[in-house]
Amino acid sequence: MIRLSISMREALEKLSLPVLMAAAIGLMLAGRVDERFTDRVRMALADALTPIYAGLTGPYARVRDAVGEIGYLWDLQAENGRLRAENAELRRWQAVAVALAAENARLKSQLHWIPDPAVPFVTARAVADAGGLYDRAVLVAVTRGVGVHVGEIALDAHGLVGRVTEVGAESARVLLITDLNSRIPVRLMGTGANAIVAGTNGPDPELLYWPPGTTPTEGEQLVTSGVAGAFPPGLPVGVVHYGQGGTVEVIPMAKLDELSFLRLFDYELHGIVSPEAPKPARTAGTQSGDRHGG
Repeated sequence: MIRLSISMREALEKLSLPVLMAAAIGLMLAGRVDERFTDRVRMALADALTPIYAGLTGPYARVRDAVGEIGYLWDLQAENGRLRAENAELRRWQAVAVALAAENARLKSQLHWIPDPAVPFVTARAVADAGGLYDRAVLVAVTRGVGVHVGEIALDAHGLVGRVTEVGAESARVLLITDLNSRIPVRLMGTGANAIVAGTNGPDPELLYWPPGTTPTEGEQLVTSGVAGAFPPGLPVGVVHYGQGGTVEVIPMAKLDELSFLRLFDYELHGIVSPEAPKPARTAGTQSGDRHGG
């Protein structure tokens, strides 16, 4: 082992900084002289370190996978406990549902209840947001000869989407419940009072015209009332939510921002007015240039 004297070590310590500075300046000058020099040095260093990185990647990946597996097993144990509790709760509710179904069937038998006829419907794909007469509408693709009509009710898997207002050869336009022109008679499930859900062209419509002395409660469910023959009764519309400024808004049950397939039901309702108002009939003998009272 080579031993250096104290004076030699002090001299080397004093020279280390100037040597490093000189090396840095030399590298800078070399880079200026040959612009690709630094690229070659960097790539040479990368080539030298690549086998090291490759050798370290395998053990690192195995350690990472092992840690992840331990975490997964820990989460799986907790998830199994939660699922067992949920299954026990579902079994209890299943027993309640079976009892209610039997009671319902017995009551229907005693009342000689006649079930409602099945409502015909077709399923169509929502293909685009449509403009035209409305700000909040969607086009659905329909097949020729299917027989979609104006006034049919559109629903997704969660609730009321809107109603058909125009029908073409291969498409139909559905007016969404959030459009400014949309008015839906509804019933408040908590109190049974009637009200109107009015579109605002925003994400959530408003609740209007409930009876005096009745106050909608936060989270109260709304269903169609069937008033005026525009919608059948009992379709889920949304829930009450108090927005900023005390405005009573309605959060739709339907996922209006994620529409893919819609079911169009033909309830044969007659409370729908065509979006195109009929033109007034011209009086016989009256010309466009006539003046009255002149």
